[in-house]
Amino acid sequence: MTSPDPARLPPALAALPRPRWPRHIAVIMDGNGRWAQSRGLPRAAGHREGVETVRRVVTEAARIGLEAITLYSFSSENWKRPADEVEALMFLCCEFLRQERPTMLREGIRFRRIGRREGLPAEVLAELDETERATAHLTGLTLCLALNYGSRTEIADAARALAREVAAGKRSPVAIDEAALASHLYTAGIPDPDLLVRTAGEMRISNYLLWQISYAELHVTEVLWPDFTLADFHRAILAFGARDRRFGGLGGVVGGVVGGAVGAGIEDGSDASPRG
Repeated sequence: MTSPDPARLPPALAALPRPRWPRHIAVIMDGNGRWAQSRGLPRAAGHREGVETVRRVVTEAARIGLEAITLYSFSSENWKRPADEVEALMFLCCEFLRQERPTMLREGIRFRRIGRREGLPAEVLAELDETERATAHLTGLTLCLALNYGSRTEIADAARALAREVAAGKRSPVAIDEAALASHLYTAGIPDPDLLVRTAGEMRISNYLLWQISYAELHVTEVLWPDFTLADFHRAILAFGARDRRFGGLGGVVGGVVGGAVGAGIEDGSDASPRG
């Protein structure tokens, strides 16, 4: 995680010691559909507005020096949505990647995709692959899109890969531990999220990064994703910095520093970007 000039940070964030910041923020971008419906607009309009929020938040995450951000863009369950909505989401994904690649290159943002490739349209896969290839050498923020993603499927895929290694004589069953399984997850090489943000007030995880968020702090806000501002983003980081993180022990770890401050509870408290 890089440390930008404190003078460029909002005062509240500048006052938060860097070790208390999250390294990796995972986001369930919920509420696009409700945002559109409340305005008498088609759901696709909410998804398009949600993309603008993605641009703002990712740009800010890079600017303030976060290490990684993972966005729940399209779950493996979202194929159940109406065909026209799914088509609109795939179009928006391609459009976002084409338009944002120059920004990623300029800002040093490395792009990663997690989720199954099977089922994704060829044009979406082409844009994903090109963006990953073009940004693979960059060392700034890692932007990870969870696309056609389901956590149970991810864990099953990892277990299947380990089973193949055992069957081939490449690994002993007794050598399978947490690190071995984690190395076969889609997120291998990316630090686990220490903060999970969910918009639109829903109090559930929705099959998202179940393994990786085992020790993550949760921040739920009633704000719909298209209305989610940079002030809301900063508020989530500040809430994380105030948490008493014990990891099963007694001593407290505030944000990432051993300490004794009492952490804030889940604040302000209806599905990810394509889910809302």
